Amino acid sequence: MSHIEPLIAELCPDGVEFKPLAEVSEILNGFAFRSAEYTSTGVRIIRISDVQKGFISDKDIKYYPLDKVANIPQYILYTGDLVLSLSGSIGRVAMVNDAQLPAALNQRVAAIRPLPKDLMVRFLYHYLNSTYFENKAVASVSGGTVKNLSTSWLRGHYVPVPPMEVQREIVRILDNFSQLEAELEAELEARRKQYEFYRDRLLTFGVNDHQVNWSTLGQISIKVSSGATPKAGYEPYYSTGTIPWLRTNEVRFTDILDTEMRITERAVSETAASWIPKNCVIVAISGATAGRSAVNKIPLTTNQHCCNLQIDPTIANYQYVFHWTANSYQQLKAQGRGARADLNAQIIKNFPIPLPPLEEQERIIEILDKFDALVNDLSIGLPAELQARRKQYEYYRDQLLTFDELSA
Repeated sequence: MSHIEPLIAELCPDGVEFKPLAEVSEILNGFAFRSAEYTSTGVRIIRISDVQKGFISDKDIKYYPLDKVANIPQYILYTGDLVLSLSGSIGRVAMVNDAQLPAALNQRVAAIRPLPKDLMVRFLYHYLNSTYFENKAVASVSGGTVKNLSTSWLRGHYVPVPPMEVQREIVRILDNFSQLEAELEAELEARRKQYEFYRDRLLTFGVNDHQVNWSTLGQISIKVSSGATPKAGYEPYYSTGTIPWLRTNEVRFTDILDTEMRITERAVSETAASWIPKNCVIVAISGATAGRSAVNKIPLTTNQHCCNLQIDPTIANYQYVFHWTANSYQQLKAQGRGARADLNAQIIKNFPIPLPPLEEQERIIEILDKFDALVNDLSIGLPAELQARRKQYEYYRDQLLTFDELSA
């Protein structure tokens, strides 16, 4: 694949020098920009929530007045700056590009600018994304509920500084993997948009369509239920649990094949966390997850923030109902009430659904399931290839960025 091995053997056969990050880069802390002063235009503020693993998210961009940021030039970001999250999901790293400028650095995000004489930007980017660095960062956090990584630790963290020829070759190899991954992601995104187009088209019915009857989610359900959260930390409810227990954050528009947590039979008998059969349509009703839906492919229990619809098969196919609720996510979410925009069982039961004949429902399901598999099934097609490329990149990244340390 490369001549990296002979290059290392020639230029650094006895290992490479490790130096504190502060010696080979400039490290900046962010500024506490006031959210009350955010504007619709101006200088983009890079916050913790914007810094994802490997990229800066454009989902919820915030701006600050240009004249106010001009008074604090030390927080202005430049193309090629590496930004790293210091709180919450710590250690996520991304690189600033031209399209994101002008931008400034918010608090609890660090900016790292490697010194050109010591480190290539892309070399340090790949290193900071490595499993080794992530493990070191996680092991160094402080705080209780919210984890924090200090810039003091970051400044003192030792990084490998191989010869530039070695850095260039490693960057070339890893950037090739990244490029392949980016191309697959772009193709997969195009497929997702195609899927959404056809789903919307297949699930749009005219008000005068005589073959379609309108009903509600409650009317087509044999039973509508919610669950419970057995007393947190109470050992008899959790420690030896074997019963799948679904939490709201696991409702993600995909089939539920397993759950992250288990509860005991005692928890089921003593709380409202009762069993629900497989192939129910589950709708999350609280907080940021409200309106998301999924189908449980196994019998399980849920917390109280899940609304579980056991669909009457003589009226509707559960898979058709799932596609309808998934396609209606924004409309369903908009029904939320209160400060957190929560839903409740009655809102969901009253939510309308068109019902074509069962044969037509099955035809729609067949088409949409094929599209869904193409964009979401990790065992086939583009998702499988993308996952394989990511694993390949991660493997070679961790191999190529592991160096013997040069003895003093």
